[in-house]
Amino acid sequence: MKPVKLLILGGSGEAAGLARALAGDARYDVTLSLAGRTAEPMPLPGTLRKGGFGGAEGLARVLAEERVDLLIDATHPFAVQMKANAIQAARAAGVPMLAIRRPAWVQREGDRWIMVESLEAAAAAIGEKPRRVFLTTGRMELAPFRRTPQHFYIVRSVEAPASEELPPRAELITARGPFNLEDERALLETHKIEVIVTKNSGGAGAAAKLDAARALSLPVIMVERPDLPEATSVETVADALLWLERAHDSTSSA
Repeated sequence: MKPVKLLILGGSGEAAGLARALAGDARYDVTLSLAGRTAEPMPLPGTLRKGGFGGAEGLARVLAEERVDLLIDATHPFAVQMKANAIQAARAAGVPMLAIRRPAWVQREGDRWIMVESLEAAAAAIGEKPRRVFLTTGRMELAPFRRTPQHFYIVRSVEAPASEELPPRAELITARGPFNLEDERALLETHKIEVIVTKNSGGAGAAAKLDAARALSLPVIMVERPDLPEATSVETVADALLWLERAHDSTSSA
């Protein structure tokens, strides 16, 4: 039987987990698409596609020309435009689509969160007084913090940004999660961090810094999740696999 062609729009741990879960499953011909922001992504099973599609129209054209049977949007929780493009393209091409949307982090007793709506608001919320800041918003989104140069930033990113993209007073740590509580607490203490700035990406891989902040009673400036377009969605890779089972049977019998 001809395998079902599956395109996974990646950029999250769930995308990688799904690709691994489908490795060796002859029922699927899997392509994992990455935007190309990471120069050296982790090696994963399946065919790797790097780069953009040219908006919703470009993605719809790829779905049609490559005869993709199923589409899964497993992009980063803050990739709003890509999520909208996926919905529009799947609808235009007549391809069934599922979104994997991991739950946001929820404030717990002992947390000292300051909720903000944007990175610009996060930079402002640090305050005028110079502080030591642990910044984990991603290497592509440092511009607001260059405009608050009085602070000293510990910037953690999977890949190093260009030096001119960093705030004037910054130390760079390149690392890829998941991270554990012991190491995160040691990092915060060693660097004498006074406040953490992060986006509410959710998931277990980066949650240890929040546990460490709670243990040390440190404030966390948390950028809230953006509003996302409506789509058929699940929260976990396990649930995505169940959806694929049903969709595979339907596609194969069509």
